[in-house]
Amino acid sequence: MSDTRDGQVAATRSRLAEHISRWARQSGHMPSEVPGMIFFRYDEPTQPKSAMYDPSICLVAQGAKRVRLGDEEYVYDENHLLVSSVGMPVVSNVIEASPDVPLLGLVLRLDLAMLAQLLVDNDLPDARASRSGRGMAVCEVSGPLLDSFQRLVELQDEPRDIPILAPLIHKEILYRLLMGELGPRLRQIATAGSHGQEIARAIGWLKDNYAKPVRVEGLARESGMSVSTFHHHFRAMTAMSPLQFQKWLRLNEARRLMLTENQDATTAALQVGYESPSQFSREYKRQFGAPPLRDIKNLNHGGQPEAVSGAA
Repeated sequence: MSDTRDGQVAATRSRLAEHISRWARQSGHMPSEVPGMIFFRYDEPTQPKSAMYDPSICLVAQGAKRVRLGDEEYVYDENHLLVSSVGMPVVSNVIEASPDVPLLGLVLRLDLAMLAQLLVDNDLPDARASRSGRGMAVCEVSGPLLDSFQRLVELQDEPRDIPILAPLIHKEILYRLLMGELGPRLRQIATAGSHGQEIARAIGWLKDNYAKPVRVEGLARESGMSVSTFHHHFRAMTAMSPLQFQKWLRLNEARRLMLTENQDATTAALQVGYESPSQFSREYKRQFGAPPLRDIKNLNHGGQPEAVSGAA
C-alpha cells in the first residue's frame, strides 16, 4: 500500500514539474493567471542573495533551494515546502539545478484573512496561549497537499474556471496546512489577539515605515506588550531585533535605489532614513561585504540581486 501511495505522489510531482516547465521556460520568476501564484525556474545553482519573503508558501517540484534566516538554515526540495507566515528578510540561493533538471517550483501568497476565516468557520482551537515560534518553517509535502497544488496549477489551462475554483483550492491548501505539523504556527499568526498576530502587525508597520525613526517602546505599547516581552516575541519570530529588522530593510532599499535608479550613496542613505552617510557606509559594508560604490559596481558586472518579494 505504501509503495502504491509513494508511486502516486511521484507521478503527481512529475506532472506538476511538467506543468510548471511549460509556463516557466526561462530562468527567473513568472506570474501565473491564478491570483497570488507565481512560477519560478532556475537552470543552475545561484549565489546567496538578499530577499524579502512575504507571507507565502514555496513549493518545489524538482531541485532544491536554501534559505538563511539569521543563523538558521532552511532547505526545501521536492519532498519539503517552506512557509513564511510573516515578512522575512533572508538570504537565499538555489543549491540543486541544472539545464537537464532545472529547479521548478511555485510561490503562493499566504492569505492570512482566509486563514483566519477557516479557523472561525471550522471551530479550530486558537493559539492565544502558544509560545511564539519562528515565522518561517519547512514541512514535508503530503500526497493530498501536493494534489491540491497540482489542481491549482492545472487551472492555467482553464482560465475561465480560475475565478471560481482557485479560491476553493487555495482554501483547501490552507486547511491541509492548518491540520498538519505547521498548524499551531499558522494559528498563532491568524488568531486575533495572539502574540504572533501582534508581532506580524508590527512587522507590517516596520516594512511600511522603515525610513522613520523607530521607538520600540511605542511598538510594544501598540502590541499590548511590555518592551521585554515584545523583544522576546519579535526575536523568536524573526531571529533579529526590531532595530536589526529595520536596518535590513533600509540597507536593501538603499541598495535597490543605487542599482536600479542610479542614486548616489548619500542620496540613497538619506532617502531610507540614515542621517549619517559614514554610518550608512559602515553598516552597508558590514551587510553586503563591500562599500556601496564597489558593491554596486560588482553587481552591475556580475548580475542583479534577488529582489522578488515573497518569492522562492
